[in-house]
Amino acid sequence: MLKILVTVVVSTGAYLFTNLLNQSGDELWQIAVSVVIGGCALIVQYMIDFEQRLGTVETGHRERSRELGVQFTQLSEAAGLLSELDEAGMSTSDARRLIKSLSRVGQQGPEIVKAFARSEVESLASVVTDLTGMTAHWPRDNNEWLIRLTECARRTIDATSSSVDQPFWNTDSAGPYLDAQAEAMRARGVTIRRLFMIKEEERTNPDFMRRFTRLCQAQRDVGISVRFLSLPLPEGSSPRSVVARDVVIFDSELYLEFEPDRQEGNVQTRLDADGRRVDGQVRTFNALWATATELTSRPAPSPGASE
Repeated sequence: MLKILVTVVVSTGAYLFTNLLNQSGDELWQIAVSVVIGGCALIVQYMIDFEQRLGTVETGHRERSRELGVQFTQLSEAAGLLSELDEAGMSTSDARRLIKSLSRVGQQGPEIVKAFARSEVESLASVVTDLTGMTAHWPRDNNEWLIRLTECARRTIDATSSSVDQPFWNTDSAGPYLDAQAEAMRARGVTIRRLFMIKEEERTNPDFMRRFTRLCQAQRDVGISVRFLSLPLPEGSSPRSVVARDVVIFDSELYLEFEPDRQEGNVQTRLDADGRRVDGQVRTFNALWATATELTSRPAPSPGASE
């Protein structure tokens, strides 16, 4: 509509202008000139509009091409990451499932669920990033790591258990851990050795030894080889000094170490897969195991127990 109005105005102006220039009164010539000029104005308007639209199309095309380029780059990176995961022996299906699930949680879940999901992903990313350096830390006891590594073990599990660790066996967390060990021995033929380290004054305490013998027997009943050491070791023993820390070595390839604080509470879990340090832990455990004592008798009945 605007183009028509402009054309009419231009044609009328052209007619009036030619009328001023041509006083002979040739009306037909004046109309022809005004029509031609009006037509030219209309054509010019269409050309300008076409140029603007063409510029818009080109701009949109460039923007679309840029977006496609970014998407292609992202897809290439994603495909490259999945390919690297596959080459590294990791599960690409689990990675896809994680991404899809995160997307669904982000679209459907309430804010607290989204926040929890983000926290879990950040925690996992932090642990896996640490593992690129063959170590990872957790600021508290981490029984989940303990159970999962037990489920991953294929050959051996060697564990030292200090006095700090002994109350653990009376907690609810001990049941799933023992179940995981029993399954590892039954399903995969994993050999498990547990070395308890007790204090010398505990060894001379009949009540303690009665409870301790029951604990050892319960471990043996599920197929675990059990021995114990009294600390401090006699002079001249090898190794000379033993730090009473709870260490669990899996397949002689990595270990979990639970570091106690001054109040004898486990406050940090450290996973270490550095070959040199793992070999040192394996040698220490084997040396201690060779000098340890094996309980062969069942626990004596408690005083007052019925015969």
